[in-house]
Amino acid sequence: MKKLLTIIVPISIFLSASLSSPAFAEEDHQQEIHLTDVQLQQADIEVATIIKQAMSSPFYAPGEIKANGYTSYYVSPRVESVVLKRHAILGERVTVGQPLVTLFSEDVAQAQANYRVTYADWQRVKDLTSDTVSDKQKLNAQTQYIAAMSRLKAYGLTDEAIVFLRKNNNALLGEYTLTAIREGAVLSDDFHQGQRVGAGMTIMVLTDESQLWVEARLPPTQNIHLPVGTVAKIMLAEQKYQATVIQSAHTIDVKTRTRVVRLLVDNPEDKLHAGMFVDVAFADALSEPIVAVPQNALIRGADGDWQVFIEHETGEFQALEVELGQVLVKQNNNEQANYQEVFGLEEGTKVVVNGAFFIASQAAKSGFSAHNH
Repeated sequence: MKKLLTIIVPISIFLSASLSSPAFAEEDHQQEIHLTDVQLQQADIEVATIIKQAMSSPFYAPGEIKANGYTSYYVSPRVESVVLKRHAILGERVTVGQPLVTLFSEDVAQAQANYRVTYADWQRVKDLTSDTVSDKQKLNAQTQYIAAMSRLKAYGLTDEAIVFLRKNNNALLGEYTLTAIREGAVLSDDFHQGQRVGAGMTIMVLTDESQLWVEARLPPTQNIHLPVGTVAKIMLAEQKYQATVIQSAHTIDVKTRTRVVRLLVDNPEDKLHAGMFVDVAFADALSEPIVAVPQNALIRGADGDWQVFIEHETGEFQALEVELGQVLVKQNNNEQANYQEVFGLEEGTKVVVNGAFFIASQAAKSGFSAHNH
């Protein structure tokens, strides 16, 4: 009977032979992607040395677009009147001096009549000598005239309307037209022709929509400091706008139980309008610096895991798998940039922060997976 001979080979010898084999060496060599200087320039490859940085964690709050109260104007009669005719409609953009609405008022008619009398009286006595009229009488006539003119201006009559009144004695009394004192859009026109409106009743609202307010509502438990000048992002559908904190309430709204933070947002393309609901992204500073990379540096590997490309030498790159942490925000002056916290990446490592997709595509063309654990 033949005996079987068993030979035990130490695994270290097997591994040593395997690692030194041409096939393994070639596989390890293929992990690196080489780019020429021309490719680096064409793809705009950008490499940065990773260091721990101070970052902020974004949080979101619901918000509503509001008319800018500092550039808005409420159009209202200063005395009880009847609406005769409208000259501007909802949504219309008006210019300074443009007629908005014509009204009639018995009080305005009386004030206009009084102005005509006092103006004529003042014109009669102002050039008379002291032998004909006393200084006291002159002063009284002048005062009465100025008071009558001031009353008309207080009622909303323009200088042009007052000049027309005194030059045309046959002009009807009682009618007057309110005009726009600033440029803007008509946000509301809550009145009808023939309607009697009271003094102080708002019949139109004008606002300059080039800059609007955003009122974000934060829960009272959100204990975060948002000083004036803090930058935030306003998100409406797919659109994003940069806004700046201008006011922060120190009290809690009794109805909504929220704290209001007011922001100012530019609206150059006129896509934002009062009444729209938006999401507001703030950033809360982290207590410790962390390792993070721009989101453009991250790319999916062939197995679906996230990876970055690290640079060993100029033009030589290798993929490195990383684990993701939280999404972060880095503040640069008045701009915010999105970063991603990563684990598995040491400080001092040179990482491709722009052009990672191009490197991955070159690796795919080479017929191997740019993958390294």
